[in-house]
Amino acid sequence: MAPTDETGQAAQHPSAPGAPPPVGPPVDPVAGPGARMPRWLPRAMVLALALIAVFQLGSWAFHQLTGLLVNILIAFFLALAVEPAVSWMAARGVRRGLGTFLVFLAVLIVAAGFITLLGSMLAGQIIKIVEDFPDYLDSVINWINTHFHTELRRVDIQEGLLRSDWLRNYVQNSATGVLDVSAQVLGGLFQLLTVGLFSFYFAADGPRLRRTICSVLPPARQAEVLRAWEIAVNKTGGYLYSRGLMALVSGLAHYVLLEILEVPYAPVLAVWVGLVSQFIPTIGTYLAGALPMLIAFTVDPWYALWVLVFVVVYQQFENYVLQPKLTSRTVDIHPAVAFGSVVAGTALLGAVGALIAIPAIATLQAFLGAYVKRYDVTDDPRVHGHRGPGRGPGPITRARRLWIRRPGAADVRGGGTGAG
Repeated sequence: MAPTDETGQAAQHPSAPGAPPPVGPPVDPVAGPGARMPRWLPRAMVLALALIAVFQLGSWAFHQLTGLLVNILIAFFLALAVEPAVSWMAARGVRRGLGTFLVFLAVLIVAAGFITLLGSMLAGQIIKIVEDFPDYLDSVINWINTHFHTELRRVDIQEGLLRSDWLRNYVQNSATGVLDVSAQVLGGLFQLLTVGLFSFYFAADGPRLRRTICSVLPPARQAEVLRAWEIAVNKTGGYLYSRGLMALVSGLAHYVLLEILEVPYAPVLAVWVGLVSQFIPTIGTYLAGALPMLIAFTVDPWYALWVLVFVVVYQQFENYVLQPKLTSRTVDIHPAVAFGSVVAGTALLGAVGALIAIPAIATLQAFLGAYVKRYDVTDDPRVHGHRGPGRGPGPITRARRLWIRRPGAADVRGGGTGAG
């Protein structure tokens, strides 16, 4: 029996010199009783948790600042649009800050004058519509009574509308929605002010901004940044030029129609249609066509229908004929690329994306074009859209071969080979 100590465990004696080591279970240095956690594991866990926290914080901040980032993007493209005018004034001795202020002041005066004139005209036409509404209602009631043999009266219809639950609910909902509309208007004014301030700073401090960006880049990268900036200015200017041309064509076309129909305020309405349809994406066409229809309705209800038909037809002409041609010439991108960029921009940023998609894609295409290696195109006729001689049998030859290979065709051609 082996000797034991006080704890009841067998006493271990050192083995004699030259004796074989005691046989026992191997001791795992990691999972054994005295094993320790690796030193790198706590730091790796802390680093992973820190990265997850930073990612979550950055995602939250990005979603919170999306509106501000979109406003800054709009302001940047507006600054690119006024850059040629500001640079032209700066080259003639005018300080950039003063030149930018003068450009913005001119744009503001033109916009305020146009909105004031349009608002006064619209208010007068709305008053006229309200005053003439009883006459329109009487004519509609007389037409219904004549064709459907009814006995409707305007007084009965007015009393039914005033006592209806629909009108009461509509008034209540409108009253409760006044605060929401006011908040949206104030929010829109604040966004407009934000965009104006950022665009002013971008245009006035354009050289300083370029120097700041170039100061953190090596000389080769500085040249690329300056070239990209110049391309962006040119493409944005070309885009605005094409929009201005389309606005001019649209305004002239609608002016001719409104003059033929003898609709009042035809010049102002034509300018409204041209500007709104071209510079307000997505819903600009509908806003532009609604006002001429409303004014034409005060002259003759059938004139409003003619205006609607003309707006729809002209819009198709503009989308599929005019816009692709002008965009490909001024912005130098393919019509299909322009259309696809507008669709993609609308999907990403809504109306803002549709407005800035074409100049952004044109800038990117022109900048990356310098890094694409191009080769001489072969003289193969297929490159020019036709197969060329000797490239295969034509349809007549193929049909003749099929006729020859048809069973019994040999008898037809040879007049028969049977014995006789």
